[in-house]
Amino acid sequence: MANNIEVKELLDAGVHFGHLTRRWDPNMAPYIYMERNGIHIINLYKTAAKINEASEALKKIAASGRKILFVATKKQAKEIVAEKASKANQPYITERWPGGMLTNFVTIRKAVKKMAAIDRMKKDGTFNTLSKKERLQVDRLRAKLEKNLGSISDMTRLPGALFVVDITREHIAVKEAQKLNIPIFAMVDTNSDPRQVDYLIPANDDASKSIDKVMTYVSDAIIEGLSERKAAKDAPKKEAPAPAQKEAPAPAPVAVAEDTAKQEEE
Repeated sequence: MANNIEVKELLDAGVHFGHLTRRWDPNMAPYIYMERNGIHIINLYKTAAKINEASEALKKIAASGRKILFVATKKQAKEIVAEKASKANQPYITERWPGGMLTNFVTIRKAVKKMAAIDRMKKDGTFNTLSKKERLQVDRLRAKLEKNLGSISDMTRLPGALFVVDITREHIAVKEAQKLNIPIFAMVDTNSDPRQVDYLIPANDDASKSIDKVMTYVSDAIIEGLSERKAAKDAPKKEAPAPAQKEAPAPAPVAVAEDTAKQEEE
C-alpha cells in the first residue's frame, strides 16, 4: 500500500498546507516540516506513512465484515465523503451529527425503523387513507429522516470504526466514539490535537482536493478489504480426503499352519 502513495501527488493536492502558525496545536509538532509565510507545512513523508498505516487497519476491519462510519459535515468535505463512502458501501454522516448517534444507538435505530415504516405505508396503500394534512406531515418527517439518517439505514449495529474529517469540528462524534472504545481514524490538521484519535493522517482538512486525495486512498483500501472477504466466502471448501480403507488382517500363523496340515493329510 505504501508504495502506491506518491508524495508528489499529495503535494499537488495541497495536502501539506496547515493552518496559521498562531492557531497550531503543539502536539502536532512531530508532523510539521517547516513554517512558511506564517503557515505551517505538514511533512508529507509522514503523511504517506500514516495513510498506509490507517489503510491497512481499515482494510482489516472491512475484511472482518464490520462497518466504518464516515463523518464529515463541513461544506468542502460533504459531497466527497458521501461519494467515497457510498463507493465503498459504508455508512456516512454529512449533515448535522445527531447527538447520541453512537451512545444512544437504540433510539437512532428506532428513527430509522420509523422511516422504513413510512415506506411500507406507501407501498401497502395505508398512506393514501390519511388526510391531506397528515400525508404532508408524514412526507416532511420522511424527508427529514432521510436527510439526517438515510445514509446509515443499513447500519444495524455500532460501527467497527469511525473515520472523521476535522476532529475539531466533529468533537461530539469523537467523544462518543471514545466513550464506547470505537477506534477513531481521522484527517488531522495542524490546529487539532492528534492524541484524540487512534490512527491519524496529518493533512490539510480544509481543501477539497486534499480531502479527495486522502479519501481515495482510504476508500480503495476498504474496497480491497471487502474484496478479500468476498473471495474468502466464495472460495470452495476443500473436500476432506476419503478415509483410507482398512486392509484385511493377515491370517494368524497358527491358522495358516492348520490349513497346511489338513492339505498334507488329504
